[in-house]
Amino acid sequence: MPGRAARRRVRILADITPLRTSADYRRLWIGNTVSWTGQAMTALAISLQVYEITGSSFSVGLVGLFSLVPLVAFGLYGGAIADTVDRRKLGLYASSGMCLLSFALAGAALADFHRVWFLYAIVALQALCQAIVSPARTSMIPRLLPPEQLPAANALGSMTTTFGMMAGPMLGGLLVGLWGFQAAYLIDAVTFTAALYAMWRLPSMKPDRSASGDTRKRASVLDGLRFLATRPNLRMTFFSDLCAMVLAHPRAVLPAVAVVWFHGDATTTGLLVGALAVGALLGGVFSGWLGRVDRHGLAIVIAVVGWGGFIAAFGLTRQLWLGMLFLALAGASDTISMVFRSTMLQAATPDEMRGRLQGVFIVVVAGGPRLGDFLAGSVADLTSPMVAITGGGLLCMTAVTLLALRWRHFVRYDARVPVA
Repeated sequence: MPGRAARRRVRILADITPLRTSADYRRLWIGNTVSWTGQAMTALAISLQVYEITGSSFSVGLVGLFSLVPLVAFGLYGGAIADTVDRRKLGLYASSGMCLLSFALAGAALADFHRVWFLYAIVALQALCQAIVSPARTSMIPRLLPPEQLPAANALGSMTTTFGMMAGPMLGGLLVGLWGFQAAYLIDAVTFTAALYAMWRLPSMKPDRSASGDTRKRASVLDGLRFLATRPNLRMTFFSDLCAMVLAHPRAVLPAVAVVWFHGDATTTGLLVGALAVGALLGGVFSGWLGRVDRHGLAIVIAVVGWGGFIAAFGLTRQLWLGMLFLALAGASDTISMVFRSTMLQAATPDEMRGRLQGVFIVVVAGGPRLGDFLAGSVADLTSPMVAITGGGLLCMTAVTLLALRWRHFVRYDARVPVA
């Protein structure tokens, strides 16, 4: 009985086989987890410093804009670079750049150099480095692990992202309160050594262009987009994510909902946002069963429909605990969708195209929620928060269902025979 119970727990909890079987992946995952948390810590510290200098919430909002624009503008180009040069060296150089930028922030804070334009410039350069390193790092994973371990690896990656988003801001606020901005920046810079060490220990990761027969041609962004245009299953991974993030992304409406529906304040808003994050983290923690699913397309459709349904249900409730439960379930559904979308993108894309497709992934992931914020906020102002949230959830469910009916081969996608 104890042995059977242990095996059952292993099947339910996150599959850590990639961490056990690949030392390179293990170092990359640990380095990414540490550096992601440090970057989230620095992001909050920069926002706090901008507000301390200006006293303006608008100025703080510009931090996000200076981060988003380079990430979207250079995401595709970063993917093309990753398909041209040694991805290990590219990741090492870009990570070194991010480390130096953190040291620059710490040095400026220690020297009492407090200029908003300097902080905006650092944020933009950090986003530029992120747009370069992310496609390179993600496209390495299929070279480090066998295909059957990719769902587990992507679930572990989702835990890294969610944990960093939760723990980083808390640590950043604590450090700034205790020892000032320079402490947060210095610790971020030092923790980047974990990511640098992981990249340094990797083998050479030159793109495999044997499939095309041309090992000299420089990778083109347009070639990547043309490739995507002929691969309906891969296109559907992006369309399904856009259905969720553009049509049913409630973040912009949560502050109003916290006050009007739940008679709360900023703390209530934090609980609602935190519920999404906790649900996403739990979706990764209890992801052991995902590796046994072969129908990835069908799983994505079900997960996105689940996201829309839980968001729609949240729009109908007026009890805080129930609303937090629906948001947590939505967050878990989003993690499941992300795991299978990432796995399809890695498994069904030839190595020579992986960087460029990951660049498209960055643009969609970065831009979709921002468009969703604009849409939800606009609809809420014109009608009501309930229409924006519940209507958006229902629209998401309808849109992804219609797309699945239009491209039925996506629903039939089998991970054992990955076809883009």
